[in-house]
Amino acid sequence: MPYHANYSSFTQNADKKEALQLVLDHYESLSTDQSNWICNLANASSLLWYAYKSLNVNVNWTGFYVAQPDQGAQNDETLLLGPFQGKVACQTIPFGKGVCGAAAATQETQLVSDVSKAAGHIACDGDTKSEIVVPIVDPQSRKTLAVIDIDCVDLNGFDEVDKFYLEKLARLICTSCNFNRV
Repeated sequence: MPYHANYSSFTQNADKKEALQLVLDHYESLSTDQSNWICNLANASSLLWYAYKSLNVNVNWTGFYVAQPDQGAQNDETLLLGPFQGKVACQTIPFGKGVCGAAAATQETQLVSDVSKAAGHIACDGDTKSEIVVPIVDPQSRKTLAVIDIDCVDLNGFDEVDKFYLEKLARLICTSCNFNRV
């Protein structure tokens, strides 16, 4: 069995499709026989961090927010900060608020080329200029389980290639993680 740390090794200046496919392959290997969402999302955030760094994409945050029922209001949900790489971040985000909340509520990927033009953007880190947020949705219940959130200090940091591979990662996470228990 290879050392787990080797999964974080990506070729510098690799092709984006190849690097993101490696994220999928490495995630699949690391999550085999492991269904704990904290463990799997921690590894996924590291894989994403190192993959984007190898591509010379100036990411400043890669991580997850996990859906939590709001104890104060019926049918309102919030996203709770999950495993991540980067600076400290917002701890809770209501569904429908900001880019992460929009992805959770609409269950659609949010590809934001300039966060200053995104209605209601929540600035956890003022250095962030662009962002992609991908919902992780249970195909049976159709409930949002979590979101993948990646921030970049450059404008136009992400594109349709990122969307394609991150949506595949979201589906893998949905099938490999048990979000009903810690």
